[in-house]
Amino acid sequence: MTALHLADEGEAADLAAFLSRLLHYDRGAAVRLQAAGTALAVFGRPPSFEVLAIRSARLAKPYENGLLVTLDVTVSAGELLESVDESAGTAVVPEAVTGPPWAGVLPPRGGWRPEAGLPAPDALRAMVSTAVREFRSRTEELAPERRTRAELDRIGREIWSRTVGDTPLPVRAVHAAQSLGFLRTARTTPGAPEQATPGLFSSGAWLRLRTPYGSIAVRRAGLGAFDVSVR
Repeated sequence: MTALHLADEGEAADLAAFLSRLLHYDRGAAVRLQAAGTALAVFGRPPSFEVLAIRSARLAKPYENGLLVTLDVTVSAGELLESVDESAGTAVVPEAVTGPPWAGVLPPRGGWRPEAGLPAPDALRAMVSTAVREFRSRTEELAPERRTRAELDRIGREIWSRTVGDTPLPVRAVHAAQSLGFLRTARTTPGAPEQATPGLFSSGAWLRLRTPYGSIAVRRAGLGAFDVSVR
């Protein structure tokens, strides 16, 4: 098995936290790993949100000590989490698994352009809190005979499909970012560089909410299977 040497303990801890959150929503979750040079990308799909979550990590040295050697494999998120050694800053790549359908269709690597209109981080977090309260309130008001899975799903789709401000980004993407820890408040120390704020980008049929802690990618509403990278 191949060892990944992460840049430091913090990178290892963040990777472990991301995997733990994915497993919270799906105990059998799989992740797709892509590594080239000193960059590692981990792709996952929390089923509750219908989005792709991407966590990037820095490696201490080029993968397999060669700039021309790359990694591209789908593995068990649980097995990868078990292999993470935070104190050593390492992880072991598990044996490959048969990937779920989403693992073969990823957002494009390039061509991303900024989209205007994304609210500030505090406003995004408040938006999610308001939506969660609305969902709970509306579902609690349902008569027992109407409290069916179909009705709960209908209310959820109505709320989470709304768009964020003047952007085409659905609220469910922001909810996913909040739930996976991507919108957490940055810890700052005196003299440390200011953390980048979340940004919204688009490429073809895809939208990407990028934060300092990870990204959420989602297909634009109403578009079919166009402009995707199958790899």
